[in-house]
Amino acid sequence: MSENISVLGLGLMGAALAESLLAAGHRVTVWNRTPSKADPLVAKGATVATTPAEAVEAGGLVIVCVLDYPAVRQVLEDASLTGRVIVNLTSGRPSEAGAMASWVAGRGADYLDGGIMAVPQMIAKPGALILYSASQTAFDRYERTLAVMAEARFVGTDPGMAALLDLAMLTGMYGQIAGCLEAAALVTSARYPLKEFTASLLVPWLNAMAALQVHWAAAIEAGNHATEVSNLEVNRAGMESLVAAFREQGVKPDLLLPLKAVIDQRTARGLGHEGLSGLVEEL
Repeated sequence: MSENISVLGLGLMGAALAESLLAAGHRVTVWNRTPSKADPLVAKGATVATTPAEAVEAGGLVIVCVLDYPAVRQVLEDASLTGRVIVNLTSGRPSEAGAMASWVAGRGADYLDGGIMAVPQMIAKPGALILYSASQTAFDRYERTLAVMAEARFVGTDPGMAALLDLAMLTGMYGQIAGCLEAAALVTSARYPLKEFTASLLVPWLNAMAALQVHWAAAIEAGNHATEVSNLEVNRAGMESLVAAFREQGVKPDLLLPLKAVIDQRTARGLGHEGLSGLVEEL
């Protein structure tokens, strides 16, 4: 069923979202602070609004994707939100999502907060995911429409939950990036072919290690950090050797040192017999 949808914010992500909705046959009204950014979408059938208020009036479903939460409020400030569903796909903190949900509700609208787990080029393609939280009613009403942009997954009625899970997933990503960069620096210091190392050794190893995370999650929830593999004391000694090797190779171990500090702290408590999952209690 074709819907009247407004998209406010036409950066790389906002434009990709709008384009996916147009391709699915929806009637899309767009607004952007720099009007010329709407031109490619107009060529594909979008209608341009001259103000945010005009854009909001045109759509029952209003998607906002701008720089930050203060910008969301500024964009919506002069619009009549009554009866609308506001879907905020702007990155932010859980506390900001909660405040925005209250502000939107006070203006007579329903609210969904979203965390986009994709880059613009992934939108409307397999592998793209958007997490949603806040109004179950709004999600149920527009789930099929939202699924045009990416897999739509509702994660709870707490408005900040999508933002929190978004940040948690980014945290895992940044941890992996940190390890990969340290590994690349070490391999490069020995003049070993980096592409060969990454493709044939590192990526398969990381995939195998990623499969362990589900078992770690179960251990953390159970509060049972017993291990049948290398315990914290073994990892403490391994980390000492690793850091020493980095320094001998003339490579800074800066991204590893925070992890080493937490391992040292946990073993100093006499818990060196535990597995790595026990580190979560230090955090």
